[in-house]
Amino acid sequence: MIAVVDYGVGNLRSVAKALEKVGARVRVTSSASDLADAQAVVLPGVGAFARCMGNLEEAGLREAVCRAATSGKPFLGICVGMQILFDHSDEFGRVEGLGLLPGHVSRFEGLPRELKVPHMGWNEIKLRGASPYFEGIADNERFYFVHSYRVLSDDEQVVAAACDYGGSFVAAAARDNLLATQFHPEKSQSAGLRLLANFVTRAGENS
Repeated sequence: MIAVVDYGVGNLRSVAKALEKVGARVRVTSSASDLADAQAVVLPGVGAFARCMGNLEEAGLREAVCRAATSGKPFLGICVGMQILFDHSDEFGRVEGLGLLPGHVSRFEGLPRELKVPHMGWNEIKLRGASPYFEGIADNERFYFVHSYRVLSDDEQVVAAACDYGGSFVAAAARDNLLATQFHPEKSQSAGLRLLANFVTRAGENS
């Protein structure tokens, strides 16, 4: 069973449907015990960083999410669900994140006039090193993005893939059991489904 965390933000149904399409049994949940019992956990997120952090706290799920992300079971953060895994964000003033990955979140700035914010649509990613989550996915594959803020990290060890949009930013981060993507795999057609299938395969190995 894969738990999709329901903390009042995120496109939960489309994430759940995409996981089900690649063979997962999914539970959309706001229960800490469900996160503990699941073979894998997915943390989606849409909207402002501060709201996502606030909702996570109000739902009483902060510690459960941190435990899941450091438990060894496969864990996937998507979009703002990725961003809050990092140290902090500059969105609407400094807001602390979960601090599970090194780096910070800042707005796209100094872009050429032809590049609009939000960064929305298809863009190529550049793979950095090998990750089982990207097995069968080609370098320079295109994924779907929707975001105005991006993750920057000086720790190349956690950068699984980068994307260029007026400068390089972290498109995907990985460490041990944890994978986080700025792009939306559930909206990225065959490449996104392949990534989710790889995630589900790892979850099955964890059962």
